[in-house]
Amino acid sequence: MLTPSETSTRRILVVEDDPMMLELICTRLTLAGYQTVHGRDGYEGLDRLRDAKPDAMILDINMPRLDGFGVLRQMKTLGHLPRVPVMVLTARNQSSDVQEAIKLGARDFLTKPFDDQRLLARVSRLVRPVAPPRPTAAAERVSRMIW
Repeated sequence: MLTPSETSTRRILVVEDDPMMLELICTRLTLAGYQTVHGRDGYEGLDRLRDAKPDAMILDINMPRLDGFGVLRQMKTLGHLPRVPVMVLTARNQSSDVQEAIKLGARDFLTKPFDDQRLLARVSRLVRPVAPPRPTAAAERVSRMIW
């Protein structure tokens, strides 16, 4: 997990239409030291994404006006993925939903109801920088031949 000084510099966008769930997630993240911004539907989420420039997003699937899959499609079109890593947090847990979310660019998927510690561990992993892929053995041999 990240240290408190590392989390306080991380801004998380929470896109959730259920007011109680939104408050719960934002409060839990704030208590853990993250800065939070939120949107109450897909369109608000896209507006906040542009304005707040978050480090990561927690995204509900079932929302009015524009659902989470639509948000992921728009993020892909606008070039926000994979720059802003997304964790889908939803009551839907069919394997087809998980596959669709990952195919559209989500990095993680967590079902409701969730455990606070699991949420925080997943968010910590979500905002951690992704290590560049290691070169394959063949690429290393070619690199040594060039030098």
